[in-house]
Formats: sequence, structure tokens, C-alpha cells
Amino acid sequence: MSGLGEMDMAPEADCAPGAPHPRQTSTLFGQAHAEADFLDAFNAKRMHHAWLITGPRGVGKATLAWRIARFLLAQPVGEEGGGLFGEAPPAPDTLEIGHEHPVYRRSAQLAEPRLCLIRRAWDQKKARFGSVITVEEVRKLNSFFHMSAADGGRRVVIVDSADEMNVSAANALLKTLEEPPRDAILLLISHQPSRLLPTIRSRCRELRLGPLSPDDLAQALDAAGFDAAEQSDALAELSAGSVGEALRLTNLDGVNAYRDLVALFATLPRLDRGRALKLAEACVGAANTDRYDLTLGLIDRFLTRLARTGAGRPPIVEAAPGEAELMTRLAPDGYAARDWAVLQQQLSERAAHARAVNLDPAALILDMVFKINETATRIAR
Repeated sequence: MSGLGEMDMAPEADCAPGAPHPRQTSTLFGQAHAEADFLDAFNAKRMHHAWLITGPRGVGKATLAWRIARFLLAQPVGEEGGGLFGEAPPAPDTLEIGHEHPVYRRSAQLAEPRLCLIRRAWDQKKARFGSVITVEEVRKLNSFFHMSAADGGRRVVIVDSADEMNVSAANALLKTLEEPPRDAILLLISHQPSRLLPTIRSRCRELRLGPLSPDDLAQALDAAGFDAAEQSDALAELSAGSVGEALRLTNLDGVNAYRDLVALFATLPRLDRGRALKLAEACVGAANTDRYDLTLGLIDRFLTRLARTGAGRPPIVEAAPGEAELMTRLAPDGYAARDWAVLQQQLSERAAHARAVNLDPAALILDMVFKINETATRIAR
């Protein structure tokens, strides 16, 4: 758990590599409807004590949670939709509170005493994050609520992400959801809400966020300090509208890597084995772990886009030159779409198993490429 006046200098599990932390991201792009839904509830005095913020990874869920948290902590208790005495002030129409507000400054430094952040802990001795949010992290809420009660006003809890709680942690949080302390608001971030306990979901009001449009994605990347204007359309396609994934692709030169992959598959069914070997060798070694993960992900995206093309739903925008023509050739009909979809599932499971048993990266990549070539050969016949 982070907060309670501490500035956590360790790596942060809830921050994408190379990107600013969501608490330091002041603007949320492409999710105006979710902000409006929350403000409507606030102004109508229909505030729920627990909110489940859902949607794909990297679309701004954590940024929204921090905006809501700062907004709530900056508002006097009892003033949802107007004051208690005298003339009611105008209802707020934005979650923005301004960078100079004390709540904003304290939150940015993890020094706001009425805000608690629950996330996977950093193990200093092992120099790695815990694999789950443990019950010990959730139980620290007891001391947080006890200590913050003396300050008065609202208390806000952010859980990022609720999907990462183990069973004991989830059950401990459920007790708080069932009997929330006075003036406490819990914000649960979830990438896969179906994995949460039904009893947790039933006690929360949902705010669902969707993928960003290419324009919103480009603005979000620009705000994060990344100039991706020339690749914005390709990034939007490959990242499925996720800022987090777009940042990862930008950091790893993912658009050009995908173009190279498309160029390799353009040789199917007469696979350029020399180019395939070069692709595999680039994933070998500890220094190339990110490249390995990127390549596996891009192969999966290519096969998904290929299956959709055969099913009559080709990508609207090319993510690489010549991609549309290649996909039409490799997936000319529904039968081909079925073959590619089956192969995509098989290779996805194969990749997951290979990572679990530490199979040689080059061997796995070559095996995947050869199976793709076999399928292309069968379809061509």
C-alpha cells in the first residue's frame, strides 16, 4: 500500500515503462462520457461508495481514477450538487482541480493522507514486484481508515488493479465493500472484471472505458512526450486504441517491427528462411526479452487481423505497407479465416507454454513461422 504521507521511490507496478504515472497525468483523452457519468452521479447526490472502472488495458482507467480521487478530496463533504446552507454553488462540470491545488500537489507526491493506493508491492530484497496483491496490503486499510478519520472529510482508496488480488485479499476487500466506513469512496480498476468475485462486482457501480480513436490516441501520446504523428494510424491499429500499448510499441519501435514482419510473411508460401532466421535470432538473450515479447505479440496481432480479413472484416487501416493486399491473398474466404483463427489459438497456447518452461526463443519463433508457412501453403493449394 502506498500513501499515508510516504513518497515511494521504488519502481511502481501501476506505471507503464517510459510513461508518466497516472497520478501525474492531468488530462484524460477520449473518455468524456465516463467523466460525465460520474459527475452526473455526484451532482445528483447519487454517489455510490464503490466504483468499478473497467475497460481494456491502457485506455485511461487509472488516470480517471486519480482524477476522481483528487476531485472528491477537493470537494467539501455534503456538497454533492450544491452547498448545504445558503445559495448553492454551481454544479461542477469537470473533474479538473488545477495543478496548484494542495490536493493535486500532495497526491502527485503520494503524500495525501486521505488517499490510499493499493497495488502489488515491490520486494526490495528480490528486486521485483509481487505477483499478486496480498491480503496484508488490503488489511492495511484498517489503519488507513483509523488514522485518516481524525482529519475529517472524505477518504478515497484506489485499487490498481483489482484483478491482481489473490483470493484472501479479495475477501478482505469485500468486507470493506459490505461495510464501508463513513465518507469513504473506493475506486477499483479492472482490466478483466469477469475474473472478480461476483459479490465484489455487485457492490460496485461500473464506469466502462473504451478504446481510444486515432486522434485521441495521438493527443495522449503527445501529452506523454512522444511524437508519433507519422505513425499514429498504425499505432492505433496495432495497439487497439490503448495508450499503454501504444507507448510500449513506441518505445520498442513496434510499428517498424510489424512492417518487417509483414514483409517476411509477404514471401509466403515460399518462406524466406534467411529472413525468418534473422527474426528469430533477434529474440535471443536476456537483453532481447522485450523484443521477444514484442515479436510474439505482433505475430498474434497479424494472425488475428488475417482471420478477420477472411471473415469479411478486413482492417480499415493498414498497419504496414502492402498489408491489405497480403491479407486478401492469404485469407480469401471464410474457410481460410477458420484455419487462421485455429492457428492463432494454437500458437497463442504454444507461446504461453514456451514462456512457462523457458523454451529457447529462437526455436519457438521459427516453429511459429514455419507453422504459418504450412497453413499458407495449404490454403494456396
